[in-house]
This record gives sequence, structure tokens and C-alpha cells, in this order.
Amino acid sequence: MNETLSLLMNHRSIRKYTDRKVTEEQLEMIIAAGQMASSSSSVQAYSVIAVTDPESKRALSALAGNQAYIVECPVFLVWCADLYRLQKVSEAHLGDQPSYVDSTENFIVATVDAALAAQNAAVAAESMGLGIVYIGGVRNHIAKFAEQLKLPELVYPVFGMCVGYPDQDPGIRPRLPLEGVLHHGTYDKARAVEEVKTYDNTYAEYMRARSGGKPAAAWSQFMAKRLSEPVRLHMKDFLQSKGFMKR
Repeated sequence: MNETLSLLMNHRSIRKYTDRKVTEEQLEMIIAAGQMASSSSSVQAYSVIAVTDPESKRALSALAGNQAYIVECPVFLVWCADLYRLQKVSEAHLGDQPSYVDSTENFIVATVDAALAAQNAAVAAESMGLGIVYIGGVRNHIAKFAEQLKLPELVYPVFGMCVGYPDQDPGIRPRLPLEGVLHHGTYDKARAVEEVKTYDNTYAEYMRARSGGKPAAAWSQFMAKRLSEPVRLHMKDFLQSKGFMKR
């Protein structure tokens, strides 16, 4: 296993950070590494907002479920799908031609672009000895969150990312068995489900150890609970109000 593979295979979400600052040079390198991720047709339809001001982080944390690590981390990055830039720079070249910037396909492209760039950035940060954790809670009150960041039309926050020097050493959360994820030639429905039986036990054991021996549900039970909850059903209306997925 080479150094890159070792780094990837040892990823952990870090939710507690030291007081050590992330330098501007480190931040710029992290984002530059993110920019080198693949991008569909080179549209590069994303932007990143780095939040370091304590008051701003507190306000964003309150909107994202009061997660303390948003306030405590040195840098909170908000990864945004951004079609605003594309819309504006293309206007002078379109003339009378229609624009399909608001299509569902372009929404997917922008969202995927943001995710690919963010994961590049995460690996870059970890290579520097930093830790990260993704924050999906930015979508809890997404309209207010977007307003706080002054996001224009055709820009939405996909997720946040805390970045800083780790002040904890958590275990590595086990993943689904490779055999249930990797398919050859065609999708194997039976194996995709069958492999979860083994993973249920592995996941429950991990969660019991993490909680100091408290009873833990199997992964499939946890997923069933998650799917039974009406989470962020406001997203479709919000996205369309920002100009996304109009066709």
C-alpha cells in the first residue's frame, strides 16, 4: 500500500480541534487541490466560502443544528454548487439563443462538481496533518443559511466542511463489504443485499465500542429509521426558488 492509499484508507471524521490555526497558504493549497478535481466539460460549477470569523461561525452553527465543531474549527468551508457565474459570463455570447442553465442536468453537474472538488480538498487537508468533517446540516435551514452567506440565484450550499488540526483520535468507521458494492458487468441485486447481513454485525459492534458498550442498532435498522423520517423536505422548493431544476 503506497502513501496515497494509506492516507485514503485511514480517513476519519474529526469533530474536535486544537487551537492551532490553519494558515492562508494552507487554505489556498487545499482549495487549489480541490480545483484539480475532474469537472464535467470543465464548467467548474462550484464556489467555496471560507468562514473564519467566530461570530459568523456561531450564526451558521445555529442554523446547522448547533454543531459545536463548526464554531471550534479554525476554518469552516461551505461548498456551493454555482451556476450563477456560468449564467453571467455566457450572457454576452448567447445572443438570442435560449439558456438551459436552469436544467436538472446542470443542477446535477454543479452538485457533482462541488462534491468532487471537496473530496480532493479533504485529501489535501489530511495530507497536511489536518482533519475534516462534512456538515450536511447546512441544509437544515438552507434559505436562512444562504441568506447569511449572501448567495445569489443559482448558488446553493451543498455541504459544509470543518477543517483544523485534530484534537481527538477516533476509530475508523467500517464500510460496507467491497463485495456488496463492486459489481462486475451487471448489477447483482442478490449480493448487494446479502452482504449487508455481515455488515450489520460489524457496524453494531463498532457503534457499541464507540458508545462504551451501549446497545447499538444494526446498520440496516439505522437506515430504516433514517428513511422513515421526513428529512429536509423543503429542499425541492428552495432549489427551484433559487433558479435550479426548472426543466
